[in-house]
Amino acid sequence: MFTLERPATNGRVSTVILEPARRRPRWWLVIAAVLVIVAILASIVIVRSRASAVSYSTVPVQAGALAQTVTASGTLNPQNTINVGSQVSGSILEIDADFNSKVKKGQILAKLDPTTFQAALDQANATLAQSVAQAAATGATASGGPSSIEEAQAQAQASAAGVQAAKMTADAAQAAIATAQTNVTKDESALQLAQQTITRDRQLLSQGYIAQSQADTDQSNLVGAQSTLASARAAVSQAQAQAAASNAQIATANAQAQAQNALTGVSDATAANQVATHDASVAAIGIQQANLKTAQANLDHTIITSPVDGTVIARDVSVGQTVASSLQTPTLFAIAQDLSKMELDLAVGEPDIGRVAAGDPVSFSVLAYPNRTFTGTVEQVRKNPTTVSNVVTYTSVVIVSNKDNALLPGMTANATIQVAHVDNGSIVPLAALSYTPPAGSIQRGHRPATAGGAKPNAGATTPNAANATNASASPWGTTGASSGGAVTAGSTGRIFVVRSGKLTPVVVTVGLINETQASVTPVRGTLSTTDQVVIGDSHSTSGSRTAARNPLTGGSAPAGGGGRGGTLGGAR
Repeated sequence: MFTLERPATNGRVSTVILEPARRRPRWWLVIAAVLVIVAILASIVIVRSRASAVSYSTVPVQAGALAQTVTASGTLNPQNTINVGSQVSGSILEIDADFNSKVKKGQILAKLDPTTFQAALDQANATLAQSVAQAAATGATASGGPSSIEEAQAQAQASAAGVQAAKMTADAAQAAIATAQTNVTKDESALQLAQQTITRDRQLLSQGYIAQSQADTDQSNLVGAQSTLASARAAVSQAQAQAAASNAQIATANAQAQAQNALTGVSDATAANQVATHDASVAAIGIQQANLKTAQANLDHTIITSPVDGTVIARDVSVGQTVASSLQTPTLFAIAQDLSKMELDLAVGEPDIGRVAAGDPVSFSVLAYPNRTFTGTVEQVRKNPTTVSNVVTYTSVVIVSNKDNALLPGMTANATIQVAHVDNGSIVPLAALSYTPPAGSIQRGHRPATAGGAKPNAGATTPNAANATNASASPWGTTGASSGGAVTAGSTGRIFVVRSGKLTPVVVTVGLINETQASVTPVRGTLSTTDQVVIGDSHSTSGSRTAARNPLTGGSAPAGGGGRGGTLGGAR
């Protein structure tokens, strides 16, 4: 007990007695501890009861082959189709082949009216004969040309010889003139001498020194000298006249020679013209022969024949119909060369074309035979794209054997192309790679494991609505599918198998994937056909199997793929 004094407001001192507090009983702590223990025990009981209520859907691991495929549709066509047309225009006179007719190479399919073409051929023959006759005439004329040329050349040579002769005559006349002038000079000297002699004789005769006879003789010599001089002068005039005549003859001979040379040139030109005319006639023969061949070919083209052995699959003309080949050759028949080999043209989508290659096996069906599967092989992947409504496709050519002729041109085929495969693999459903066990299914002695050795994700939720309501987390973590990732070839995933009544995780490497299944390889350990792979549990919606979506094709299929299902109660 304690006493406390304190002054009061009235000036007095008040005394307060303090007593120690009483201890209350601690039974509420015990009650709280008991409630916590009871809650923990209740939680354990609830979790174990839920675990004991979980049942699993399982399928066995399958050992075998798995193929990855691409689906596409296309049209069947003959491997080699020949369109037979007409090279000339005309009306159809006769049809000798019809649909489905078996034809041989060179067999007549149809005939055009040959009337106009036969007339053109006859006209070409007549024109050719006329050209041949004209060439013969010009040839005969041209053959006389060399004779005329030779005659003109001979005359020209004669004229040249005349010119030479005239020149020689003129030269002789000039020489005669010179001789005559020399004689004149000599005769003039003799005349002068005779005159001097007579003058001297007259003086001497008067003086009596000479006789009269001597004087007479000298007088006679004077007369003779005068006569000789006159003759010499006459000879000069004659020689000069002869020289003038020779010069005129030279001019005439030169004119004649020039005329003959011109005549020779004319003859040469005439002969050349005749030869050119003959050559033109010969060339005209070649042209007419070509026209004749064209007319004959056009007449031959009125008979339409098959270029190959095959089957007529289309006939586009009838008797009396007119075909015109002026701008584009019209198609009269379509012939499939060999219907025992067909070509399937598949339109493969842009996402899948990168996996298709020549040599890939193909299986397909047609509406005419819904219960029959046909096979073929990809021969070519064409690089030319086809775009329809912004969808890009590429043509893959598949060669198909059609020995029984069951497949017909134009049939629509739904095909599956095997782009990859694996043999002797461990096959599990895609649902096994996306499955995550619910909370409470942890077995004693097993540590939770995740793909790649990551620690368990205690906060991960199950992908199913029932799991989300019954258990808020899975101690096993999440798979790629349940966490929003895609299961792809080459990635690492995780599956759960039931061994000795316990749920066991197995980390695997994903190999090949198709629409519903995947081949897997354990990272550690092995998988056998006795292992049961979990694809779902009773926490799934109404016990339905989990659906897995193929990341490559976008399709979905129920997990299990025909395997047997089983149930296993969780450990208590």
